[in-house]
Amino acid sequence: MNTTSFSLIFQKVINEYHIKDNVDTVKSIGYEEGSFDYLLYDKCWTDTVQWHLEDIIREPNIDPKKALEIKRRIDKSNQYRTDIVEKIDDYIFEKFKDVNMKSDAKLNTETPGWAIDRLSILKLKYFHMHQETLRDEAGKEHVEKAKMKLNVLHQQNEDLSIAIDQLLTDLKEGKVFAKTYKQMKMYNDPSLNPMLRKK
Repeated sequence: MNTTSFSLIFQKVINEYHIKDNVDTVKSIGYEEGSFDYLLYDKCWTDTVQWHLEDIIREPNIDPKKALEIKRRIDKSNQYRTDIVEKIDDYIFEKFKDVNMKSDAKLNTETPGWAIDRLSILKLKYFHMHQETLRDEAGKEHVEKAKMKLNVLHQQNEDLSIAIDQLLTDLKEGKVFAKTYKQMKMYNDPSLNPMLRKK
């Protein structure tokens, strides 16, 4: 369990999505349901689809009705994304549940799941920024700026990968502990959102 294996799955997802490059493509997860790899694939696929939905909704002349449909779809995707992150955390914490905590173990506010969430999105940023470096028709200045940003994203990926691996090692060795912090999203819950409750 390390960021090298996570990154390979994320890259596989991004490559497979862009074969058709369509937000309505049916995902095909080639891992055992409930496995950690399954969760990682599902997480990155959800991020990738949502990335493109966010592009579509920003089309200047989009039909308002279509925009509303996509906004609702993004809201639903955000909830699903959160649920997967919490499942990733549950999986990791279950794996390390028998670790003996050191007396000076520190509480980590960011969970492994949310750090892995950032890694998945960073892989998407890197992929799309790399595409910008290939757009010769956009002009030399655009391509050069994209290359500079790509270098920054590469460094961010290196740093985040090291940090996640360190966190997983510290959890395994009982140096830190963390908890699955439920996001308690209210906007999708009819019992908590006053507008849904009114309906």
